[in-house]
Amino acid sequence: MAGTPRAPPTRRSSSKITLKDGTVRYRFVIDISRDPKSDKRRQLTKTYDTKKEARAEYAKIKHQTDEGTFVAPDKLTVSDWLDTWLKSATIDVEKATAANYADALLPVRERLGDRRLQQLDEEDIDSLVSWMLTSGRKRGGKVGTGLSARSVQLTLGRLRSALNVAVRRKLVARNVAQYTQIPREARRKAAEAKAKRVPWSADEVKTFVAATREHRLQAPMLLSLLGMRPAEVCGLRWSADVDLVAKTIRVENTRTLVEGEVEEKGPKSEKGKRTLPLPSPVVAALKSLKARQAQEKLVAGSVYLDSGYVLVDEQGAPWKTDKLRRETYKLMAAARVRKVRPYDARHSCLTYLATSGVPDVIVSAWAGHADLSFTKRVYIHPNAEHLKEAADQLDTLLG
Repeated sequence: MAGTPRAPPTRRSSSKITLKDGTVRYRFVIDISRDPKSDKRRQLTKTYDTKKEARAEYAKIKHQTDEGTFVAPDKLTVSDWLDTWLKSATIDVEKATAANYADALLPVRERLGDRRLQQLDEEDIDSLVSWMLTSGRKRGGKVGTGLSARSVQLTLGRLRSALNVAVRRKLVARNVAQYTQIPREARRKAAEAKAKRVPWSADEVKTFVAATREHRLQAPMLLSLLGMRPAEVCGLRWSADVDLVAKTIRVENTRTLVEGEVEEKGPKSEKGKRTLPLPSPVVAALKSLKARQAQEKLVAGSVYLDSGYVLVDEQGAPWKTDKLRRETYKLMAAARVRKVRPYDARHSCLTYLATSGVPDVIVSAWAGHADLSFTKRVYIHPNAEHLKEAADQLDTLLG
């Protein structure tokens, strides 16, 4: 039938070979496939010391070609294959996501990139994981120390995906990373570290807000405490997103760093696009900031960059997320509050809303999440105070 792929014909050529030193070898040539472009036969030549070995290997290859499981020898390196895989795997993803894919595979390239893809084995992957956990860090901390279990898991995930495609294309016989696991001790330490990363309590939020009340950055800090992501705060625009009359902001634009360059785009999903009503303190802070920026524009004169963003420096240049992070840490130190990640302000907000009786579906909508269970699983962190409230309710029931 037209369009039906043709199987390679059963064709065999074998011979007895005598080398110059008199050594006898046995060689065979077998068709293994057809070139998809030229439709020409692709052949494999193998040589063995004995006729028995040659016959056994021929029978094995013949069976595998008939079954469609044969993997032809190839000199393709691990890095070469990762280049190919990344092109297809990132064809429909955002630039930031594509960069994350490539970054996750950097340790694989460093340790195994020059190896032939078909020579990889499970011990290689185990060794890679061990190295990453003990000394694989190249940035984001002290070079030469171990990466987090989460980083290692991300690398394993990308490598497994790349090898799955290699199996499907018959470049390798099996996925040698399929069953590799992060050691239990490393997972235990990661869980302990995650448990220690606790967002601010309501009292800590109030302390920080009071300490920054007269600061130039109070409005951006309050926006973070409203649950906005750092990239959303940096992407907020006065004319397009802020309505001080209606007392709302539209979250429709983000500014984030991708490989050192600013990328501006919309939220990850349609649910991420949302209009939030503003509490009165935030409205007042935004009005104060806007007036202050008008004065700064007068002082700066012609050098002022009228970028239109809410979060700008004294000369109008918009901030990047890394600068927002650094300045937030400075404010935390000045306010003498516990240092947490700026992103944890989002966790604090959503935890407060969820434990204050706001319905789950509203909390998820406020966060801009499409998955309600994800909001509850990742962003809600009940603490001892919340448990005490539950105990007080049980007093009424059991008393």
